[in-house]
This record gives sequence, structure tokens and C-alpha cells, in this order.
Amino acid sequence: MGEGVPEAPMRATEAGLVPAAPGWFIVNAARAAGWRSARFGDSVHFEGGGRFPQFGINLRRLAPGQPSGLYHRENAQEAYLVVRGSAIAIVEGQERLVGPGDFVHLPPGTAHTVVGAGSEPCVILMVGARGGEAEGEYPDSPAAANHGAASLAETPDPAIAYADVEPAVPAAVDLRL
Repeated sequence: MGEGVPEAPMRATEAGLVPAAPGWFIVNAARAAGWRSARFGDSVHFEGGGRFPQFGINLRRLAPGQPSGLYHRENAQEAYLVVRGSAIAIVEGQERLVGPGDFVHLPPGTAHTVVGAGSEPCVILMVGARGGEAEGEYPDSPAAANHGAASLAETPDPAIAYADVEPAVPAAVDLRL
């Protein structure tokens, strides 16, 4: 029997460390490659230039009033764990204040987004299932619109929903926990 799955070497980029090949790896959130979006906060995605085939995972830091993305629903489940600070989870048009230790489960088809709240940035661990064709939509939501987290038009097309949003750029972000 062989050694099993190899360790992925890590490669340094301007934005932080990324896996340079398939395999298992360990990387600290403070050193992993990050992304910066003026509208949607700082994030660390851990996947580097590729995508994990079965799930997406990232840490997101949101300033008060800053949404994590546009209000949407998709055909895969997601979950959020608030690590630090507070946020407003907007789920099926309802607003709930969440704080450290709060876990938000979103079954497939659940419309949602999250917005930073309080007086300091929050940090949220976000995990979502992958597999098959991603299908979703950006529905109308007065609650999301009140927080700047709604698409300008109801649409199933992310290119239309995000047409007025500057793309995130690679950046070194320290999400030390």
C-alpha cells in the first residue's frame, strides 16, 4: 500500500500562500491568500487558484453595514459561523442579529445574505456545498435592499446581478483569529 494522498506544496503570492498542486495542506488564515472587495469585504478562500470540488470555504471580514454578497438563493446548502463581531443575517426576507458562536444553516433554495453590524468588523466562516451545475437566482428583497445587498433587478444571471460591482482583487488580508 502506498503513502496515500501527497502533501500539496504551498506557493507564496503577493496575496498570500496558495496550494501549488493537489493534495492535503495546512495553512494559517493569517497567511493564506486573500481577496479584497470594496463592497463585500476582505476574504480568505484557502483554495488558491483552483476550487475544491465538493465545497467552498472562506473567512470573510465585513465592516459594519457591509454585505457579504448580494441576496440570493441557490441549489446547494450553505452554513455560516460567526467567529467575531456581529452581523445581520437576512434569510427569506427576515432579519436576525447574529454574534460570536451563532451558526446559520441555509438549506438549498434558501434566499439569504449577511451584513456586518455593530461598531467593529465581524469575521464569519462561510461554507457551501458544490457539485453539479450551480443554479440560483437573485430575488427581490426589501430587507436586503435596505442594507445595499440586493441586485438592481431580479435575475437568475450572476453577471447581471453583479454588473455594477467592481470585482474583488487578490490582496494580503490578515484574518488572524
